[in-house]
Amino acid sequence: MITVETTYTGHVESGGAPQRREVPGARITKMSVGPMDNNTYLVQCTATGATLLIDAANDANRIIELVEQTAPDGIGLIVTTHQHPDHWQALGAVAEATGAPTAAHTLDAEPLPVTPQRLLAEGDSVTVGDLTLEIIHLVGHTPGSVTLALTDGSGRTHLFTGDCLFPGGIGKTWRPEDFTTLLDDVTRKLFGRYGDDTAVYPGHGDDTTLGAERPQLAEWKSRGW
Repeated sequence: MITVETTYTGHVESGGAPQRREVPGARITKMSVGPMDNNTYLVQCTATGATLLIDAANDANRIIELVEQTAPDGIGLIVTTHQHPDHWQALGAVAEATGAPTAAHTLDAEPLPVTPQRLLAEGDSVTVGDLTLEIIHLVGHTPGSVTLALTDGSGRTHLFTGDCLFPGGIGKTWRPEDFTTLLDDVTRKLFGRYGDDTAVYPGHGDDTTLGAERPQLAEWKSRGW
């Protein structure tokens, strides 16, 4: 049995205990998996029990066990934030074990080991019980990276950013034009739209907020990474 910590700090380690965060209308469970410290997230509607999985990244058995413990009605959808293999190593096994349909952006769907039943695009939304998560398309780390935006019952937004935004910078890019595109997208679509109290849940490592990162935008642009 997996022990889920109910004191939420946002810091989890691969092989260690996942953490659960309760927010108005939703329950967010974060677990680190695999050798690259990938974060996988369960987002659950507290009113209905409906559950979404974001990034079946690795350690399929642990993810399946966590789902069985925390989501007795199963999961309604698995969303893969982008095409890089460290974010979908467990996708096939978890999808098979749970019977859950899968989703990804059209531009990142082809490399995935499971053909997505749902193709996502900018402005789409994913419904989880009474919850709605908006799909935000961010270009640069990959062509089809997505962030999922959940606004809880208090009006606070929670962003699941994959590898597009971390504490201290945006995601890795390999060409100057991709860096510019990603920084512009993150600045306009995330920082330009949401307030400082917006929580950021990245694909690796600790959480942050837009308020903690906003003062660094000019520095990121200047340094070029």
